[in-house]
Amino acid sequence: MSIHPASAGPAIAPALRRVSFDHPDARALNDRVQLEYAERYGDEGDVTPLDPAMFSPPRGLYLIAYDADGTPLATGGWRAQDANEEAYADGDAELKRMYVTPEARGLGLARRILAELEADARAAGRTRMVLETGTKQPEAIALYVSGGYEPCAKFGLYRFEELSRCYAKSL
Repeated sequence: MSIHPASAGPAIAPALRRVSFDHPDARALNDRVQLEYAERYGDEGDVTPLDPAMFSPPRGLYLIAYDADGTPLATGGWRAQDANEEAYADGDAELKRMYVTPEARGLGLARRILAELEADARAAGRTRMVLETGTKQPEAIALYVSGGYEPCAKFGLYRFEELSRCYAKSL
């Protein structure tokens, strides 16, 4: 793995690659984030139905950050949403499966992935990026708030859950 502490000299910046949501590395990182959700919330993880086609351009995108050795370090995607019974609005792009492995946290990967996803959704004609997270993920909430996201009306599968928090940002 090519993660180097600052004192070890410069490291090659992790590369962001577009992949399918069913790519083996995407599945492996998804398994890791699901374990983290289960540890934090004491349940089976996020049961939102996701299909790889939801992340196919131009109605979505899925990214993985890899180090120079090809180790997957972080992931995130967006999928198009429009007004429906789960309280989404026309033009929404929903952020899904943002995750950075514990060994790669603090390298700015989540911020890089988030910026790329926002730019791609904007280029695809989406007008608002939305996301759902939970109160037991304070570092995620801090990332989104620092990136200009504001609390919004709840939407999606977890909109009635007490620990759920929803945020939005105009694109």
